[in-house]
Amino acid sequence: MDKLIDIGCGSNKTDGAFGVDIFPYDGVDSVFDLDEAPWPIENDSFDRAVCRHVIEHVRCPILLMKEVFRILRPGGILEVATPHFSFIHSWSDPTHMRHLSTQWYTPFQKGGYLAEQIGAFQLVSTTVEFGSSIRSWIPRLMVKLLGVNHWEKHYAFVYPAQNVITVLKTIK
Repeated sequence: MDKLIDIGCGSNKTDGAFGVDIFPYDGVDSVFDLDEAPWPIENDSFDRAVCRHVIEHVRCPILLMKEVFRILRPGGILEVATPHFSFIHSWSDPTHMRHLSTQWYTPFQKGGYLAEQIGAFQLVSTTVEFGSSIRSWIPRLMVKLLGVNHWEKHYAFVYPAQNVITVLKTIK
């Protein structure tokens, strides 16, 4: 069974996960600030990490990715969920420090300018969530026919997304 860490779990920790957060919610296993390194976690401790709606809140996403790389085992999987920059809720939360696109991870990939500093990740998948309204079929079709980059560049603010789900694998 994979050893899982839920980074920034809040009060909704993933079942079976080791939960970390800056606040001592019920179920949080370790309380610390994600913007301070090193995290109090051993190297290569986890097979999987989930980081849902957290990366947009931290002061330094580079530090977060560096620490995640450090605590994941070789071939470890990271799942990041974040609001898409076109989603109104990305902008309505005053604690969001950044607004990310579907390409947010590219500097962390092998050959990316940050991979040399923190370690490299390989893209497993990236998915855009559009919600469930009738209107959401339009951007879904655009992404399917034209590609996510075309939709994002030309139509994201006309047909906004909700979230971006990115799955990465450590290359160690």
